[in-house]
Order: sequence, then C-alpha cells, then structure tokens
Amino acid sequence: MFEITFNLFNREIVIPESIVNVYIVVIALIIFALIVNRKLKKVDPNKPPSGLQNVMEILVEAVENLVKQTMGEKQFWFSPYIFTLMAFLLVSNLSGLLGFTPPTSNYSVTLTLALVTFTLTQFFGIKNNGIGRYLKGFTEPMVFLTPLNIIGEIANPISLSFRLFGNILSGVIIMSLVYNALGLIAPLITPVLHAYFDVFSGLLQTFIFSMLTMIFIGGNFDN
Repeated sequence: MFEITFNLFNREIVIPESIVNVYIVVIALIIFALIVNRKLKKVDPNKPPSGLQNVMEILVEAVENLVKQTMGEKQFWFSPYIFTLMAFLLVSNLSGLLGFTPPTSNYSVTLTLALVTFTLTQFFGIKNNGIGRYLKGFTEPMVFLTPLNIIGEIANPISLSFRLFGNILSGVIIMSLVYNALGLIAPLITPVLHAYFDVFSGLLQTFIFSMLTMIFIGGNFDN
C-alpha cells in the first residue's frame, strides 16, 4: 500500500512497504516524544503525578528496574536505549493491527537491530576488558574451543534477527492467508488471531529481543 518506486540512474528502485513503515513508526515515536516532553515541562513537581505523567513514570521505572536486574545496578544509564528499542519494536510489531505491514517482518530491519546489539556487545567487551582480555575470552575454557567460541559470537546476531523476523513474518503470512480464504466473513474470526499473532506475539518478541540485548551487552560489565 505504501510501496515507493522511483528511477535512479536509469534503474528502478523499489522501497518495500515494510521499510516505508519504519520511517512512519520513527516519525510517530518522535512526535509522541515531543508531545510528552512538552506536557512534562508544564507539570508541577509538587503535585502527585496523574494522567500521561503517571503512565510515563511507570513505564520508565519499569524499564530501569528491568535493566538493573538484567545488566546490574550500575548500568541503569543504559535504560534510555532499551526504552527506545522496546518502544520501536512494540509499535512496529503492533502496527499490523492498523493494517500496516510490520517493519519487523522485513529481515533487513531485524538484522540491522541485531547488528547494533552485536556492535555494542563487542564495543563494551573491548572497552571494559581491554583488547587482550577480550581476545583471551575466546580461548576459554580451552584453547581448542576458540573456533567454536568465535562462531558462537557471530551466530548471536543471526539467531537474534531470525527469531524476531520469523515470528513476525509468520503472523503476517498466516493473517493474509486467513483474510484471502475467508473473504467477507474474515472479520468474525480474525480478532482472536490478531490477539495472538499481533498482540501476544508482538509483546513477547519485544520482550525477548530486549532481554537478549541486555544479556549480551550486560555480560561485559561488572555488577
């Protein structure tokens, strides 16, 4: 529905709907963040929180506690990234309820997110352990396991990206088949399927991806 096609140097360039929806999700989140920021600036700190402020405080506190429990008490400063990641994944996964193609049903999106996690993991691994200790970690517990340790490290972003991509794409495919097969009576049956494939699966995959991100990165910090 939102696929974009244009010519560049006599070559046809097609931007699929799922990629276009990435920008829609990002723009929507930016607008929401600006609205929240504007409203919170007008809040009286001497009054008890209510409305949007109360909701945001609960969400922020919940993410901070999750980061502390998973990555360690000293790593609460990582909460803004995890909060942003969870917000993007949640809105992306649930966008199917509005008739959009979820951005996370495109492997390039999930692989990019997984590579960000992989890059941060390696960066903090080197920063906190030093290059020598970092490289030595691949030889533990025994030197002959070094190739397996390297393969395992490289496999992390692949498994992380495929897990999210596969679960979301399978839901998109199944829902498309159901709508095509049932036609006009589809709305009578699909709410239950949407509840599972969009809501439950979307929430679950958001939590799993975020948790694995915290575990991979948090393993490089001293609690």
